[in-house]
Amino acid sequence: MTTSAASFSQDELKALVGQAALAYVVPGEIVGVGTGSTVNKFIDALATIKDQIPGAVSSSVASTERLKALGINVLDANEVASLSVYIDGADEIDGRGYMVKGGGAALTREKIVAALAERFVCIADASKRVEVLGDFPLPVEVIPMAAAQIANHFKAMGGRAEIRMKDGAPLVTDNGQHILDVRGLKIAEPLAFESEVNQWPGVVTVGVFAHQKASVCLLGTPEGVQTLNY
Repeated sequence: MTTSAASFSQDELKALVGQAALAYVVPGEIVGVGTGSTVNKFIDALATIKDQIPGAVSSSVASTERLKALGINVLDANEVASLSVYIDGADEIDGRGYMVKGGGAALTREKIVAALAERFVCIADASKRVEVLGDFPLPVEVIPMAAAQIANHFKAMGGRAEIRMKDGAPLVTDNGQHILDVRGLKIAEPLAFESEVNQWPGVVTVGVFAHQKASVCLLGTPEGVQTLNY
């Protein structure tokens, strides 16, 4: 299904897919909310129906602050047995609904909340759609003392891993860890890749979302919002 429209700016496309995601929010149920600029548009849209939901489970400090500022109740993930839907963006998404996420450094909490949800609805613009994952540098949250060892594992795969920096020092995640950004990989088998990297000591979370893949992608295109089902 495509919603026809004139050409849009990237910011307008983000607002369109954020609005379209409201259709997947189940009235009376808690919603899982991701992180990022596209999700911020969804949070703004969610505020217009906040009286229809008991609250949200958030994947980052930034999203929690935005939700609370708009008067949406935020629950801890430990308080929730399951979610009907988790709505989040992606840095890349392929034709099977497998994604690379973590450009905003919230991948661990995003994966935790996604794992609570029956359905993952990805909201993204058309530039995020790829044939094979790997053009976007793969984020991997790591325990700092293991960073060099993990970087060597990726080197053996043909990848180049670098610690993500911020203001001249390693970026520290909401969980107090560091992130490796890995370039030069082509991830043709995301499920097997995610399972393998998960086993390496010191890996907190790899930014391949294959075991928690998208069920639906609302893709912002120059013609409007395209709905992809997986």
